[in-house]
Amino acid sequence: MRHLSILTRQYQCHFYSIVPPRSMRSFSRPRAFRKGFTLVEVAIATSIIGLGVVAVMAACQARTQAIAGSSQLSRAVFLAQEIREWTIKLPFSDPDEADAGNPPGSDPTDPPGVVDDLDDLLGATFDPPKSGYGAGITDMVGWSETITLTWVNPQDLTVVAPGGSDVVQVEVGVEFNDRQVLSTGWLVIRRQDQ
Repeated sequence: MRHLSILTRQYQCHFYSIVPPRSMRSFSRPRAFRKGFTLVEVAIATSIIGLGVVAVMAACQARTQAIAGSSQLSRAVFLAQEIREWTIKLPFSDPDEADAGNPPGSDPTDPPGVVDDLDDLLGATFDPPKSGYGAGITDMVGWSETITLTWVNPQDLTVVAPGGSDVVQVEVGVEFNDRQVLSTGWLVIRRQDQ
């Protein structure tokens, strides 16, 4: 028996030298079963992830710009509405009898900056902007309002000479740091009591 075990060991040794056991064999596995990634696969994955990150960053930047733009537009609309309220409250004609015959625009007898009727706003620019009562809004630094008045024919809205109609088209340009944010307009009609 002892002889048989030696012979078996020799046979096993001999067998190992010809065909190693499965645990010792090295063979080429198909590519799908290899462990790890190739350099090309890593480069492609990195590129795809990089493009995704760039796209997310661009979307965030666009969102930030949109929010800033909408905030500026909201403020500009607020300022234009303030001027609209002011123009509707102002008398159409100068209440001062001494200034009744003056051409449209600031009255020479009034102190500079005084607005007592609608035509005093002709070509006016306000920096700081004005509220609906004509008071300056001092906490809106960098904002300004430019007002243009145009007298129009009530039948067809064609332009007439300044002061030649009971209908005035008011146009307001609202600027922030010398860049126009909003331009809008409306009509003001002389009321029956004026």
